[in-house]
Amino acid sequence: MVIDEIASKSANPKKWCWVYILKSSKDNKLYIGSTTDLKKRIFEHQSGKVFATKYRLPVALLYYEAYMEEWKARKREKQLKYFGKAYQSLKERLML
Repeated sequence: MVIDEIASKSANPKKWCWVYILKSSKDNKLYIGSTTDLKKRIFEHQSGKVFATKYRLPVALLYYEAYMEEWKARKREKQLKYFGKAYQSLKERLML
């Protein structure tokens, strides 16, 4: 999996932070989040353990970005959630 490849190239894989986008098959809506453990967080979403997505299952990982610093990942997450231009630009890039 690409996530493992990115983490293995780092001197300290625990340092990686992720911004991710999930797509619900139920309503075709997107969910934007960030985490320090992408595999675990995706599993939590798919298992219905996350309130924001539990009624929108199934969800699939559509996109992710890796950051070495958590504050940068949180900033990017906020940028995508609250600034329409960044979100629209990414949607265009992903052809959504």
